[in-house]
Amino acid sequence: MQTDTDNAGLRPRALVVGGGISGLVAALELRRAGLDVTVLEADRRWGGCIGAHEVAGLRLDSGAESFATRTDAVRTLVDDIGLADDVVPPHPSGAWVLLPDGPVELPKTGVLGIPANPWDSEVRAALGFWGSLRASADRWLPAPEPHGTTSVADLVRTRMGRRVLDRLVAPVVGGVHSADPALLDADMVAPGLRRLMSEKGSLAAAVAAQRGAARGQKAGSAVAGIRGGLNRMVDALVARLRADGVRLILGQRVERLERASGTDGATLWRVGAVVPAEGSEEEALLGPEDTYEADLVVVALTGPAAVELLSDAVPALAGHEPVPGPQVKLVTLVLDCPPLDARPRGTGILVAPQVPGIEAKALTHATAKWEWLAEQAGPGTHVVRLSYGRAGDRIPGVAGNGRGPETDNELFDAAIRDASALLGVTLTAEEVLGWDVVRWQGALPFAAVGHRERVAAIRGLVGAQPGLAVVGGWAAGNGLAAVIPDARREAAALVRGLERGPVA
Repeated sequence: MQTDTDNAGLRPRALVVGGGISGLVAALELRRAGLDVTVLEADRRWGGCIGAHEVAGLRLDSGAESFATRTDAVRTLVDDIGLADDVVPPHPSGAWVLLPDGPVELPKTGVLGIPANPWDSEVRAALGFWGSLRASADRWLPAPEPHGTTSVADLVRTRMGRRVLDRLVAPVVGGVHSADPALLDADMVAPGLRRLMSEKGSLAAAVAAQRGAARGQKAGSAVAGIRGGLNRMVDALVARLRADGVRLILGQRVERLERASGTDGATLWRVGAVVPAEGSEEEALLGPEDTYEADLVVVALTGPAAVELLSDAVPALAGHEPVPGPQVKLVTLVLDCPPLDARPRGTGILVAPQVPGIEAKALTHATAKWEWLAEQAGPGTHVVRLSYGRAGDRIPGVAGNGRGPETDNELFDAAIRDASALLGVTLTAEEVLGWDVVRWQGALPFAAVGHRERVAAIRGLVGAQPGLAVVGGWAAGNGLAAVIPDARREAAALVRGLERGPVA
C-alpha cells in the first residue's frame, strides 16, 4: 500500500472528499490560501448534481440548469472561472402554474410563490377576490420575532391564508424543493425572510424587500443560466483547479478517516482504504489502496454519507444523521413539434399537488426558456424536461394504479401524457426525436423542520475537531446561491484555524 509519507513532496496539506460543486469550490478557496490540495471523487465525473447528457444530438444539462441571482455569490464564481460573458437571462415570457381549475400565469414577484402584493392582477387571477382579500390581512397582523422554527406551510397559512398556500406556494415549493411545504423549515428554504418580516411588519413587505421590490419582472427572472448549459461551470472550474496545481482524482472512494500522528510528530488527518472504482483512469497509477495524510480535511458528500464517514473520528455524531432527500427523476424529451414555437406555457409550468391526473411536479420548456438552446435546436424542435418525485406527496403514484412511474419506459409514457396536458398540445411518441431519464437520489437537501438544528449540531461536533469541516447542499441549503458561499466560508474558516499558520 502506497502512502503519502512514502513521498513527502507529494503529501497534501488539504484534502477534499467529494467532487461536487461544494467540494470543488472549497478546493479553490483552500488553494487560494496557498495550501497543497487534493480532491478525491468516487464517481467518474465531476460536478455532483450539475452534469450533462446528450439527447438527440443536443448537449443538455442533466441536473441543475439555472442559478438564483438574489446574491452575487454565483456570479462572482462564474466571473472568476472565465464565463462572465456567457451568463444569460431566461426568456421574459415567464412561467405558469396549473391549478385544479386550470392554468394561470405565475405572479411576477414573489419568494417561494408568496406574493409581494396580494392585489397584483396575476395574484388575483390565481387567488380570486376573496383569496387576495384574505392574503392582504397579512399587513394588519402583528409580526412576531423570528424565534424557534416554523414550517413554510404554517408561516404562509397564518399570514396569508390557505388559498395562497395551496394555489401558489405548494406548486412552487414542490417544483423547487420536491417537498410538501408543511415539511420544510421556512428559515432553511427562504433564509432571512422571517427576520425581514419582523423588521418590515408583514410577510408581503418582507418578500418585496427580499426581491428588491422588483416590480414588473416575470416569474423566473430572478435566475440566470450559462450559454451552452450550466454544466460548463464544472468544466471551467475543474480546468481552473488543474491550472492552479490542485490534484484532482476520479474513481477513488474514501472509506476511512481518522486522527493520526505524522512522522514529524504533528497531529494530522489520515484518510485510508481508498478503493478505485472499476475502470478509473487513475487505477493503474494509484494501486488498489492508498492512504492520504493532511492537515485539513473537507468532507463534501451527501449528509448521510458524510456522517457515516465521520462516525469513527467523531463518535458523538451517532444519532445525528440527516434525513436523505427524495429521489428526483428528470425526463428529458426532444420533440419535433412546431406548435410549441408559440411558447404556450411560457418557460414552463408548475403543478399544484391537488391537481388530479398529473404525476409530474413541474415541466421546463427549455427551448422556450433559453434562446441559445432554441438556436441550437432549430425551428420546430423543442426540449422539455419533466420532474417527478416529491417528499410528502399527498397523492402518491400514478392515478389509478397506486404506484408512481419508476422504470424508464413508465416514466417516458407518463412524460408524454403529462407534457400533452401541461402544454395544451397533443404529443405522440412519434414526435420524440430522443429522450433520457436521469435519477438524482437525495439530490435536494431535505430541509425539513428540525433539519437546521440537526445541521448546526453536526457542524458543532465536527468543528470541535481541528482541521475538519463538512460542506454541501444538505448543510447549506438548496441551490448554488447557498452552496457556493457556504463552501467558501467553511474552507476559509479551516485555513484561519491552522495552528501552524499559512502553508507556503
